[in-house]
Amino acid sequence: MAENQDGQEKTEEATPRRREEASKKGQVARSRELTTLMSLLVATGSLLILGPNLIEGLAAQMRAGLALDSKKITDPGQILEVLGQLFADLLLLLAPFLSLMVIVALFAPLALGGWTFSLNFKGIHPIKGLAKLFSWNSLMELAKALIKFLVVGGAAIFLLWHGQAELLYLGREPLQPALAHAAQILGWTFLILSLPMLLIAGVDVPFQIFNYLRNLRMTHQEVRDEMKDTEGKPEIKARIRRLQQEFAQRRMMEKVPTADVVVTNPSHYAVAMEYKQATMAAPVIVAMGIEQTALRIRELAVQHRVPLVQSPLLARALYYNGKLDKPIPNPLYRAVAQVLAYLYRLRQEEPFNRDPIIIEDVPVPPELRTE
Repeated sequence: MAENQDGQEKTEEATPRRREEASKKGQVARSRELTTLMSLLVATGSLLILGPNLIEGLAAQMRAGLALDSKKITDPGQILEVLGQLFADLLLLLAPFLSLMVIVALFAPLALGGWTFSLNFKGIHPIKGLAKLFSWNSLMELAKALIKFLVVGGAAIFLLWHGQAELLYLGREPLQPALAHAAQILGWTFLILSLPMLLIAGVDVPFQIFNYLRNLRMTHQEVRDEMKDTEGKPEIKARIRRLQQEFAQRRMMEKVPTADVVVTNPSHYAVAMEYKQATMAAPVIVAMGIEQTALRIRELAVQHRVPLVQSPLLARALYYNGKLDKPIPNPLYRAVAQVLAYLYRLRQEEPFNRDPIIIEDVPVPPELRTE
């Protein structure tokens, strides 16, 4: 099990933040064998498709170079011009093949680990570099190199032994067909040599991913420290939550004076509702609470002449089924409408009374009752 400098075991998987920081530093999973395999496959496909035309073009270039008449070239500047033209024609001939190889060389490493760019000069350390020569990773790389040499070398020897007759027959063919045939043999040779590399890459890619994740593992303390950095200390988080709750409660209390009625239980629950017939489709709960919060709601209601209605069933049903700053639940429309209608009639007959109004037989649905 890997350990850090303090001797603690790294048993925890790397967090997303740890992986992101490692990526910024250029620490990503990479597989040289995957890059080599992709380069071989692209080179193989290119030779099989472009090989005959490429060989013919090279032969034509060679003939053109050998057919130059030295008597017509009298100026050194002409020699440079002719050589420059031959070189330009050669580059134009090789451009498709070279372009494909450059593209695969640039983008093949991105198949595992993606694109990263970092300038990390801290990793350049001679002593640490010597230590890495004798590390576990170096031994694995040495083992992979030996296995790759044996496998690819064995495949090459098998190809030479199996295709020796075909190779010797190239000498009997005319030059033009022989060159095209040689390009085809070279392409199939690369393809067969790619098969062992496919096996090696299939083993190396999972190993590189495993080794990358193993190196990023964290200790319990590192995980806790990161949580503190990203989420803050528990006491600070608790204080923030407390301040948020106080702010939300203060805002809620500011809406009590605008309420049309406060339904109580009579003392443990309190729910304040506002209903403006011109702008609201249904009464809206503007404040609700229990115990001390309920007491404060009742005090504000009396202070601002908001009627208090004592209805335990309705108060509990509104508290447990309603939501702050939302319309009352549909099943409670009838019960609340009965309370509001009674208050409207009462206001026309009597002045404001500080004592709670007791309303019995409020039609609260059985499924919303909380005893």
